[in-house]
Amino acid sequence: MSAAALVVRGARRHTTRRRRLVVAGLAALTVGTFLVRVLLGDFTVTVADFVRILAGAQIPGATFIVLDSTLPRATLGVLVGAAFGLGGAIFQTTLRNPLASPEVIGVSMGASAAAVFAIVTLGLSGPAVSGFAVVGALAVCAVIRLVAGDHAGYRLVLVGVGSAAFLSAVVQYLFTRADIYDAQTALVWLTGSLAPADWTLIGQLGAALAVLLPLVAWCSRSLRLTELGPDTATALGSSPRRTDLLLGLAVLLVGVAVAAAGPVSFAGFLAGPIARALNAGRTSLLAAALTGAALVTGADHVGAYLVADTNLPVGVVTGALGAPFLLWLLATGRTSRSTS
Repeated sequence: MSAAALVVRGARRHTTRRRRLVVAGLAALTVGTFLVRVLLGDFTVTVADFVRILAGAQIPGATFIVLDSTLPRATLGVLVGAAFGLGGAIFQTTLRNPLASPEVIGVSMGASAAAVFAIVTLGLSGPAVSGFAVVGALAVCAVIRLVAGDHAGYRLVLVGVGSAAFLSAVVQYLFTRADIYDAQTALVWLTGSLAPADWTLIGQLGAALAVLLPLVAWCSRSLRLTELGPDTATALGSSPRRTDLLLGLAVLLVGVAVAAAGPVSFAGFLAGPIARALNAGRTSLLAAALTGAALVTGADHVGAYLVADTNLPVGVVTGALGAPFLLWLLATGRTSRSTS
């Protein structure tokens, strides 16, 4: 075997080893934040008691808190965070632009506007609002894709930003037409919160992810080729239809996440770049999903106990983290891998 081949093999082994270490570390971090959210708080539960509760033991106070409050909330945080992280990473990688996250290009706002319309105008609640949110995300993505055409990069991002601004104005108008109760309900939903967590909601979100994740795994096999640009990717055998399908699946991931917890600000925007930085600039959808899960679950715990006697919604905490990062990207000019 030639020296060049040995060097290439060594580099591949190093890359594979690093990727595995990053995924293992992020998995451990996700489990850690999950356990912290479940066990620590106003009422501390020991690991031994937690295991006993899962086995069916009835411990006064602790069983109710774990099974009806902290465990559902932490579980929803992991699922929602993974969906946002995975959806955001797909957008950023496929469109080759770190600004092309669901929050920035209007997908989350489309889901939000549809949900607020359902709450304020139609008086709906529960699963019906969630359904409107998913449909809204899909509709906005279709409009953005139609207006932007086959162009990725800045054009699609700009169309998305414009769509988000328009939909934000629509939401504000709906608030002016709402009564105080509906306005309060919609406002709480818009902040992005894990407070509605219950096992029914978790089951619905889990079922949706059980359908979407295998499809994402199948469609993402040519994702690395997409990073080279549409022309190069097509020349190397990547199917544009598969790329469009992958984007559609990303929209559905974001839509079901928004439907479950509201538009958790910048969750999808942050997860991809963090995972890519840990993985030496390489895209890993699994790492992005784990990063999103740890981020949302950890942010929810921080929001609950950062300020005394104040429970901040998870969307407030992630928004506080994401806004400076967005400004940093804009200030340093690291907003695109291509000028297309």
